[in-house]
Amino acid sequence: MATIQFLGHSAFYVEGSGIKALLDPFLTGNPQASEGPDARAALDYIFVTHAHGDHLGDTVAIAQRTGATVVATNELAIYLSGKGLKTVGLHIGGRTKMPFGEVKLTPAFHGSSIFEEGRMVYSDTPCGFLLEIDGKKLYHSGDTGLTVEMSLLEAEGIDVALAPIGGYYTMDVRDAVRAVGFIKPKKVVPMHYDTFPSIEAEPSEFKRLLDGKVDVVILKPGEKMSF
Repeated sequence: MATIQFLGHSAFYVEGSGIKALLDPFLTGNPQASEGPDARAALDYIFVTHAHGDHLGDTVAIAQRTGATVVATNELAIYLSGKGLKTVGLHIGGRTKMPFGEVKLTPAFHGSSIFEEGRMVYSDTPCGFLLEIDGKKLYHSGDTGLTVEMSLLEAEGIDVALAPIGGYYTMDVRDAVRAVGFIKPKKVVPMHYDTFPSIEAEPSEFKRLLDGKVDVVILKPGEKMSF
């Protein structure tokens, strides 16, 4: 049985057979973060949906310290390999076997960029991740707006979906409800809300609108769930 732990914003820790991993480890500078970048002594992977600072976050420092392999889109992986990191670079729709199960990259409608020394040095296609761990499927959408392509995910039989609800940069509550209707996961965890004033949202409203349709699990930073 695998577990996920919400670390605040869109950051999660995932553990299962053959995997200890972080997703979008924005910890330093994250007012919601339940732990710092030095909290994990051992990691196998870091999954990064896109290059924005609130998702790439502490990836470089954590990977350098732990030796974790970073999984991202191919161009972002190439950029990060230039920092001396071990990487796996895939692209949208790409699926591959990993020691713990499978990884597939899914579309995300958003932007992606890295700023270094006051200038943009890199721009990349954002993505989501579909991870199969211990025979269960976990979907982290990354930052995205509502898109009809999400209806294709129903066929994957997703056990847990992690979906943004904060609006402004991503889906808001209403669009996230529609997305869940497309995906039809067994459980959904809202994310990417209340970190900053522009993305304040009501997870209780998200849960109310989905009552009787799907199990909505509202995790506070630091809380865990099994799947």
